[in-house]
Amino acid sequence: MPNPNPNRNRDLDPNPDNPWKTLSTEVKYRNAWFSVREDQVIRPDGKPGIYGVVETRIATGVVALTPLYEVYLVGQFRYPTNMYSWEIPEGGTDGDEAPLATAQRELQEETGLTAARWSPLGHELHMSNCISSERAFLFLAQELTQAHAEPEGTEVLAVKKLPLAHCLRMIASGEIVDAMSIIALLQLARRLRV
Repeated sequence: MPNPNPNRNRDLDPNPDNPWKTLSTEVKYRNAWFSVREDQVIRPDGKPGIYGVVETRIATGVVALTPLYEVYLVGQFRYPTNMYSWEIPEGGTDGDEAPLATAQRELQEETGLTAARWSPLGHELHMSNCISSERAFLFLAQELTQAHAEPEGTEVLAVKKLPLAHCLRMIASGEIVDAMSIIALLQLARRLRV
């Protein structure tokens, strides 16, 4: 009999049913990028409690790869961490935009690149599932063409092209710390057997 939920492997999950009971939910904060809701709950131990959840748009990331196995990275200052970050082009969906369309738009906006060939890099990711509903999708972009970048007003970006092997060393040394970038680059290295 097929698994009714393909995202859950019951053989690996001894407690597949939701042990939480939601009594009520209220949005406490909202802006253009995310909202924060607070749920009144009955916890798995039967006691009342609250659970705060950050709800976001779907996130996407793109590894733009040249025939010489070079990767485009985007550098930018990340306000929440107060740090400069080198990462793959990333962004969130607008409205009902499909993840692939978002990835294509973000690649062009941030780097000026378009790609003739697109493929997924792995499956849906849950970025911080203890506090957030954020889901992410990663893509590989190939057969690249350079056009003009159009970053958003919140972005001051630097773009550089580096060999994939160099990017993997940046992960190992802690120069790349962005989770989506690390996952995407390691997925690509595994696919290419680098």
